[in-house]
Amino acid sequence: MLACALALAAPAGLRLAVNLTPLPDLHPPTSQLVVDRNGTLLRPFPVADGIWRLDAAKGDVDPLFTRLLLAYEDKRFFTHHGVDMAAMGRAFWQMLRHGRIVSGGSTLTMQVARLLGDDDTRSLVGKVHQILLARALETRLSKDEILDLYLLLAPYGGNIEGVRAASLAYFGKEPRRLTAAEAALLVAIPQSPKARRPDRFPKRAKEARDRVLARAAKAGALRPEIAHQARTEASPHTRHPFPMLAAHLANRLAHRPDAPAVIALSIDADAQARLEALAHKAAKTLGRKTSVAILVADHRTGEILASVGSSDPLDFARAGFIDMTERERSPGSTLKPLIYGLSFELGLAHPESLIDDRPSAFSGYTPSSFDGEYRGTVTVRRALQLSLNVPAITLLEEVGPARLLARMRRAGVRPALSDVSPPGLAIGLGGLGVTLRDLVTLSAAIARGGRAMSLTEEKGQTGKPLGRVLSEAAAWQVSDILAGAPTPLGAKADNIAFKTGTSYGYRDAWAIGFDGNHVIGVWAGRADATPVPGLVGIEAAAPIMLEAFARLGPTKRLRAAPPNLLDAATADLPPPLRHVARGAEPGTPGPEIAFPPDGARIDLGLADQHGEGHGEALAVKLRDGAPPFTWFVNGRPVGHTAFRRELFFEPDGPGFADVTVLDRTGKGASVRVFLQ
Repeated sequence: MLACALALAAPAGLRLAVNLTPLPDLHPPTSQLVVDRNGTLLRPFPVADGIWRLDAAKGDVDPLFTRLLLAYEDKRFFTHHGVDMAAMGRAFWQMLRHGRIVSGGSTLTMQVARLLGDDDTRSLVGKVHQILLARALETRLSKDEILDLYLLLAPYGGNIEGVRAASLAYFGKEPRRLTAAEAALLVAIPQSPKARRPDRFPKRAKEARDRVLARAAKAGALRPEIAHQARTEASPHTRHPFPMLAAHLANRLAHRPDAPAVIALSIDADAQARLEALAHKAAKTLGRKTSVAILVADHRTGEILASVGSSDPLDFARAGFIDMTERERSPGSTLKPLIYGLSFELGLAHPESLIDDRPSAFSGYTPSSFDGEYRGTVTVRRALQLSLNVPAITLLEEVGPARLLARMRRAGVRPALSDVSPPGLAIGLGGLGVTLRDLVTLSAAIARGGRAMSLTEEKGQTGKPLGRVLSEAAAWQVSDILAGAPTPLGAKADNIAFKTGTSYGYRDAWAIGFDGNHVIGVWAGRADATPVPGLVGIEAAAPIMLEAFARLGPTKRLRAAPPNLLDAATADLPPPLRHVARGAEPGTPGPEIAFPPDGARIDLGLADQHGEGHGEALAVKLRDGAPPFTWFVNGRPVGHTAFRRELFFEPDGPGFADVTVLDRTGKGASVRVFLQ
């Protein structure tokens, strides 16, 4: 009652009452938002009480809405001080004259005061407190700040609050561009949000909308012909679901302890939507319980542009709630490019080397051909393009499983391995666990010339440089081979280097490809790891990958060949490289470089020659191995010795040098040294 007395007292008393009126919390909790690289909404999350309350300011809403709102609700908003005495007097007179409430006298500021507080404004005390709070808001906030609070808090039925949430719920779009009919409906609903919900009472909602249009036309806020046309527009009668793009990634990041109110991702919303539609369509053709995951990254920067964790996050039958970009699965044959690349880097093979594809045993391990057929002697290029198993294991035996795993770890990949026994040759055909993100990271490294970079989903960030996975020459050779891989049903794959894979038992189908800008990884299968008969990478995953490239736009040319690359036909290769053979003399040790040791820094006086490369020659000494020997420096042959186990060569200048030697059985050794 004290507030009532002060409100009715002299102006000085009113000012005192206003000054003594505490403001409620002017920053109510709002929905956490996940947005793309351009600020487009990917996914909002409701506040703790289940309310959808999306932050929006005057600049985020179509000016037409604001114009209709002021014309209908508070035409003197910018001139009064929170209370429009003329409007309240008119409302009181109409109530006395008609015996009922004909029009309200509340200003927008008073409505904001009611929405912020919990007073019963039907009582005298509650109404007076609402007036005092409105005056207090006017003294401490600008008009635009008060309007922003209305845009945030206006009730729209059910658990929808604020203009932005309402526009998304009833029109499926942001409120930046509204038709006259849409703007009028958003003005009308808050006056009676329960009774005018378009999804429950579409007729009442339309009638209220039309009254807003009529009053706006009468007040001159809308041209009569536009108002007439708007009244003929259908009113929505359902609610749209809120955006849920990149649902798995958004959910994972939003639930981090330090997650901000607005999470900005590197995702491109348009690309994400197109690829989610592709995954949804593809999964339907693959089977009732199958799912599809797609990951797209810009391998130049490491930014993730699209992350599709499943074909439908809400499809329980397909276990759509599981993010298959992060689940460890058997990679099938998708690690073969790295195996071949290591063999090129170590000088064990060349794309035009010959290699045998025939039934073979490797210390008790007997890999079989995927299709049951063997091609005999083929080039290494063809063996990788056809994804032949025996040649891949032949090379892995020489490269060594430990070296393969070490290079994977350089790229930040931590494969899941058996605790029962050390990793063996089976890892070359999928005997370990990796994620789709891991495979995209490895392919991105090959696309970048062998240099690995971490992937990032944060806007404005680039991936962190990691270790070198392959030499530049080896990475280019692998890319060149994969660019000629056979495509499914003769589909076009211009400027795309790709590899497919199928895990044991047809549980996982993979396709990983890259062009000059992007790398795309696709997984298809069942999230519960149940076999899907006939599910193979080239047929199930490769068409999805190629379609994903098409939906991103024209492909870009692959990386150009590095200089000083050994480009020769099989017959023109150095003898040890013409045919990749397994150790011809069992028990004979392979060559070992005795000097210089790996990682050494050797002073040849090159730094004193101003980069002209006229210092001393480097002496390389060898032990063991079966002569003759072929010597390589940085991938280029520099000598062939029949029996001598040493070589002298003059470097071009200071810097790192990769020195490799091959004996006649194809066994090799390498060191990397720094010459100065």
